Amino acid sequence: MPRRCTPIPTLLIILLPFLLTFALPARAPGDTLLKTPFAQIRDQARDTQVRWYMFGGWAHVNTWVDTYVAAEMKKRHDIDLVRVPMDAGVFINKLLNEKAAGRKTGSIDLLWINGENFKNARESGLLFGPFAGRLPHVQKYVDPDSITHDFGFPVQGYEAPFGRAQFVFEYDTARIQAPPKTIPELKAWIMAHPGRFTYPQPPDFTGSAFVRHVFYAVTGGHEQYMAGWDPDLFAQKAPLLWDWLNDVAPFLWQKGQTYPKDSAFLDTLFSRGETAFSMTYHPPHAQNLILQGTYPETVKTFVLDDGSIFNTHFTAIPFNAPNKAGAMVLANFLISVDAQLSKYIPENWGDFPALDMDRLSAQDKNRFQAVDLGTATLKPDQLAAVAVPEIPAAYLEALEQGWKEHVLDR
Repeated sequence: MPRRCTPIPTLLIILLPFLLTFALPARAPGDTLLKTPFAQIRDQARDTQVRWYMFGGWAHVNTWVDTYVAAEMKKRHDIDLVRVPMDAGVFINKLLNEKAAGRKTGSIDLLWINGENFKNARESGLLFGPFAGRLPHVQKYVDPDSITHDFGFPVQGYEAPFGRAQFVFEYDTARIQAPPKTIPELKAWIMAHPGRFTYPQPPDFTGSAFVRHVFYAVTGGHEQYMAGWDPDLFAQKAPLLWDWLNDVAPFLWQKGQTYPKDSAFLDTLFSRGETAFSMTYHPPHAQNLILQGTYPETVKTFVLDDGSIFNTHFTAIPFNAPNKAGAMVLANFLISVDAQLSKYIPENWGDFPALDMDRLSAQDKNRFQAVDLGTATLKPDQLAAVAVPEIPAAYLEALEQGWKEHVLDR
C-alpha cells in the first residue's frame, strides 16, 4: 500500500503558529509592553495605524498634524496617522461608556489631554500606563520635575508632555494705543466700551482660563488654592468672581446674552473688528494669524500685570487602545527635538516646547533660539515675569459649573 502522508492543508494548520512566530514581530500585550525595550516597541508599531483623538478647532494645528506629523510618522516608522477631531470631554465620556460596557478594545490610540479631563480619566481608570518614563525622548530631553503634576493632579507617568502654553491677550495697535494692564483696568475698559469685549464660553479652555485669571485677581491670588480643593474657601471666594463677571456682562459683545463657542470664533470676531481683543494660550498665535493674512500686521500681544497662567499639555493612551505600541511611538516623536521645533515655528503653530533647553546639544539649542517668533510675540522674559501656575483641577471644575449657574443662567 502507498505510504500515508499528512495532507498539506492539515500540515499548514499545525505549522502556521510557528511560522508566524518567525515571520512577524512579537506583539507585546499591554501588561508587558511597559517592560519591553523601546526598539522592540518601534518594530511592533511598524506598518500599523494610529488614531489620535484631539481638539480639532484650530485649522493651523490640524494642518500641522495632517502634513508634518503624518508625513514624519510614515517616513520614520511606517505608521499611518489618522487625526480624529473630538473635544476632550466627549472622548472621556466615550471611554467611560466603553469601560462600563467591558469593551477591552476601543478605537482611540492616543489622546491630547490635560487638566480636569486627565484627572477624571485617571480617577476612572481610563488610561494605560505608566508609560511616559519609557519614552526615550522624555528620558533625554524633559526635566522630570516639570511634569510631576497637571493642574495640581499627580501625573505619575500616565501622560507624556507635548507642549507648553501661556495665556496672552491680542489687540490691534491701530485701534488701541494702550491696552489695560490689570483686571480692574480691564473691567473699567469693558464698561467704557460697550460691546467691544467678550470671552469664549466655558468649558472652552481659553474662556475657562480667562475666568481663572479674574478669579485669581479678585480673590487675592492663586497661592491660597495650591494646597488642594477647599470647598469652604471656594464658597467664600467665588461670589467675588461672579459679581465681577455679572457686572461686566451687560457691556459685553451681544450684551452678554451669548458668548463665542470657542477661541477660534473669538479670533473671527476680533479679525472682523467686532471685538477689540482676542485671547489665546499660545503666545505666538497672533503672529501665526498675521502670517496667514487673517490678522493685520499691527496686531500685538500683551499680558496683565496680575499674572498670566501657564501650563503643560500632554498626550495619553486609553486603557483599551488597540495600538498601544504605535501610540507610544507617536508620543515619543511628538516630544522629539524635530517635532518640538517644528510646532514652535509660528508659521506652523507657535506652540512652546516642553523640552529642557539645558538638556539639548548646543546645535539644537541654537535651532530654537534662531526661530523668529515675530514682532507680535512677547519675549520669553516678559512672559516669565508674570507667569502663574494653574490651580488644582477641582477648582477648575467648580468654576466652570459655577459660571454656568451664576453667570450664564442667571
